[in-house]
Amino acid sequence: MRRILDWLYDAAAWLAALAMIGVLLMVLLSIVSRQLGFNVPGTDAYAGYSMAAAGFLALAHTLKKNEHIRVTLLLGRLRGRGLRVLQMWALSAAVLLAALFAFYSVRLAWQSYALNDISTGNDATPLWIPQITMALGTVVLLIAFVDEWLLHLRARQPRTVPGEALHNE
Repeated sequence: MRRILDWLYDAAAWLAALAMIGVLLMVLLSIVSRQLGFNVPGTDAYAGYSMAAAGFLALAHTLKKNEHIRVTLLLGRLRGRGLRVLQMWALSAAVLLAALFAFYSVRLAWQSYALNDISTGNDATPLWIPQITMALGTVVLLIAFVDEWLLHLRARQPRTVPGEALHNE
């Protein structure tokens, strides 16, 4: 099961990377088209869709790699049962919020599909297409939080060291 979950988080990260390449391509296409005197409609919208996809699809992988920003001021001072209780409370709240986020993201994409909702720009993209990446990213994030919750419940998760989130400093 661990291999499947890790594959899921990595696959979502690869899709996020492809979405970042999509942002780059849309921006480059927009610049080149302006320099050469022609217009490609929708490049700004597609760059925005790709940027949103990259952000949402990378959430679970970032969480599992312990790269999310965490406030460890209190966690760094707690030990034993107090630390475990606070971590479980925080993860329980995160699971609940991720579940709500996933539910409403999936619902939004489904409603856009059912109502044939299209963007107001000149590209007239069916909105469920870019919204599906948000829904997918939030569902994978929910799975990652449930995974973390279960690992902490079984006490198999290594303790977070306060300096771990500072890899870039």
